[in-house]
Amino acid sequence: MKPVLVTTAHRGVFAGLVDDDHDMTLRDFPLKSARMAIYWGTTLGVMQLAATGPTEKSRISAEADVPMLHDVTAVFAITPEAWEAWRKS
Repeated sequence: MKPVLVTTAHRGVFAGLVDDDHDMTLRDFPLKSARMAIYWGTTLGVMQLAATGPTEKSRISAEADVPMLHDVTAVFAITPEAWEAWRKS
């Protein structure tokens, strides 16, 4: 599985795991071990969450599996450094 940052048409921002062979063109798909960015707390926008992870000012939800995330608008690769920060948030 690989970590990704996902945005939705409903202004949701999630980090979670997808299967390595998952079709990223789908608008609906599941996420494992997902967390939601309730408040980004970044200075460089949402992509900072994919590059370096949540900041001290970010507010991040508890972890949960998301059986089906709907209306996906973008999928970003998450760096290993960023994923570690998400896991610790």
